[in-house]
Amino acid sequence: MLTIHTADEGGAVAVEGARVAGVGTLAEVQERFPGARVRSWPGVLGPARIHEGPLPDAPSPRERIHAVLKSGATAVLAEHVDSPELRAAAQRNDVVILAAPRPTVLVDLGRADLAVFDEAGSCIATVCAGRLVHRRR
Repeated sequence: MLTIHTADEGGAVAVEGARVAGVGTLAEVQERFPGARVRSWPGVLGPARIHEGPLPDAPSPRERIHAVLKSGATAVLAEHVDSPELRAAAQRNDVVILAAPRPTVLVDLGRADLAVFDEAGSCIATVCAGRLVHRRR
């Protein structure tokens, strides 16, 4: 199913499966993908972040990864994934483990990792590999 994510500021991103199908203004993306489901978010839409520091403390590896996703990040640095259990939790949740930081961008056919942030910088929603994995209520 194709979903278009859009926000108050930041254009729109069409997502199909785990990939970006199109990027542009909401009008441009809707013209390319008529009939697609539209999810409108308050805030600023952009690429998901890379969590560059130690992972948040939590009772389990799964909860540590979920805390990363709640922050708007869909990638972590390998140096901070310090156990096989944490690595497995990251892989089960499609969180990318990177050897080094890299630029994050939303491009056609790229992996659908995006996030929406409010004016204070708090994450409203995170999409990881095309799946909505966090939504602030």
